[in-house]
Amino acid sequence: MSDLISYERNLPHRLPPGEVVFLTFRLAGSLPRTVVEQLQAEIELARQRFELEPAQLYEAQKRYFGRFDAQLNKGEYGPMYLRQPAIAELVAESLRYFDGTGYDLRCYCLMPNHVHLVVRILEDAPPLVKTLQRLKSYTATQANKLLERSGPFWQAESYDYVIRKGELEQVLAYVVENPVKAGLVEDWGQWRYTYWAV
Repeated sequence: MSDLISYERNLPHRLPPGEVVFLTFRLAGSLPRTVVEQLQAEIELARQRFELEPAQLYEAQKRYFGRFDAQLNKGEYGPMYLRQPAIAELVAESLRYFDGTGYDLRCYCLMPNHVHLVVRILEDAPPLVKTLQRLKSYTATQANKLLERSGPFWQAESYDYVIRKGELEQVLAYVVENPVKAGLVEDWGQWRYTYWAV
């Protein structure tokens, strides 16, 4: 498998063309290191335990992500730059910019410290990992200028998984309902930085 569609830092990433993918990336420093290390240890243990049982591993990975996302939604640690309208609009515009060239954008939700995104990887587009690198690099540079700061803006590691057949509507609902679950609004339509393609 090409390293352009499969790469690994702390988590394995396999992003084949034609698939619909759920992604989450967060601001640098948005979770304490101890929390991240504990969650990573849990998922590594699950990988070892369920290596030959894909269905159980998949369920363990979903539970891992649920705990990870719940920690982010608490907003108890680190920067919340995406609360600022200028920064959120910059990121939203950048997500829409790559629609049709880097991916087919299905939905996104910008939370105060992280982004959820669902895209279909286009067959003739650059590898998604390259598109995400461009997007994160550009938004980091521009956001740091707006914030009059320097240093890492995004955490290097992203979370992603290929959405299984029959799960797309559930994942789309999860993304747009994130601000409701976090107690930020009562209805997902009230959240300014949510997009769901018709």
